[in-house]
Amino acid sequence: MSVAKKEYKRVTVKSVQEMKENGEKISMLTAYDYTMARIVDGAGVDVILVGDSASNVMAGHETTLPITLDQMIYHASSVVRGIDRALVVVDLPFGSYQSDPKEALRSAIRIMKESGGHAVKLEGGKEIKDSIKRILNAGIPVMGHLGLTPQAIYKFGTYTVRAKEEAEAEKLKADAKMLEKCGCFAIVLEKIPAHLAKEVAESVSIPVIGIGAGSGVDGQVLVLHDLLGMTHEFNPRFLRRYMHLYEDMTKAIGQYVDDVKSVDFPNAEESY
Repeated sequence: MSVAKKEYKRVTVKSVQEMKENGEKISMLTAYDYTMARIVDGAGVDVILVGDSASNVMAGHETTLPITLDQMIYHASSVVRGIDRALVVVDLPFGSYQSDPKEALRSAIRIMKESGGHAVKLEGGKEIKDSIKRILNAGIPVMGHLGLTPQAIYKFGTYTVRAKEEAEAEKLKADAKMLEKCGCFAIVLEKIPAHLAKEVAESVSIPVIGIGAGSGVDGQVLVLHDLLGMTHEFNPRFLRRYMHLYEDMTKAIGQYVDDVKSVDFPNAEESY
């Protein structure tokens, strides 16, 4: 059943809380540059995540680990310049918050001051509680991230579904409660059983955004390039491709090459 949407001129952390309370699902997508941010924002997406997935999508790394704080600030500032409405959340990259709460705060402050982002996202539960509290105490909104946490890929050893076993599921539920109690404004749950994600979403008062976590949560997030079909080798069950741009772009560029080689481009009308 669809729920009447409230029109927001500007989406804030308060807005997404209201969406949960009103039963309106929250739409979230990644963006990493000005042009894509303009399109995503203009299409009405509520939250734009400047994800450390830029490490994979934009830079071609195998994991999210190599991307630096300076690079995240560059991507985030490009996105912020492109938006009018969406809430912009920026990932704190690997190594910028895990070991030292003071370092975590410095990293978050740099993102907020230098990029103009509206909030930061951190991966993990009780292990990073002190870092989360330090950032929140400075007045910086924090989004949590539980389940499959890509920055810990070498600990997991695989991108398989998390929290299928009871012990890990109980820890995830406890971590979600902890994030809520600390003051996080929302939580991302990645690649966990749908029934568990629904249980978590119903047990906390803050919005829960899913990716590979079923429909029983408060919103969904996908990587933009996956949704558009610009990537073609990544095919998890949770991904729905709304376009197939890899094939379309390859065809268009190939046609351009042919037209240049045959001197069909530029023609008389395309010349001065």
